[in-house]
Amino acid sequence: MIANRKLIDAAKEVRENAYCPYSNFAVGAAIVDEQGRLHVGCNVENAAYPLGNCAEAAAIADMVREGGKRIVKIAVAGGAGRIGPCTPCGGCRQRIREFADGNTTILAIDDSGDWQEYSIETLLPASFHLP
Repeated sequence: MIANRKLIDAAKEVRENAYCPYSNFAVGAAIVDEQGRLHVGCNVENAAYPLGNCAEAAAIADMVREGGKRIVKIAVAGGAGRIGPCTPCGGCRQRIREFADGNTTILAIDDSGDWQEYSIETLLPASFHLP
């Protein structure tokens, strides 16, 4: 299993590649799948809102491309000088839920490097999902 620190570092590293000229809100995400493999993604904005891609969606797409079926753990690093952890947006919470189970861990990292740990149930209570 990939350690939290390594996952956080991967999210922070891929965040450096974010394309966010409109919001200046760079986000990186790193996922560990059920096979223990690492998948990363960063946000990519587009002037034709809302056609941009969130980092979490990019990392999930990479996981699916590689044959991953379940998110064991995901780290999300982002912000623009804000204080507090960068939690996934509502749409990404549902995207994560699609591939999560009750044991999936979500690590949210702020600009200082501090992080908080959440479950999908905490971030998206009473969510719709297939059994």
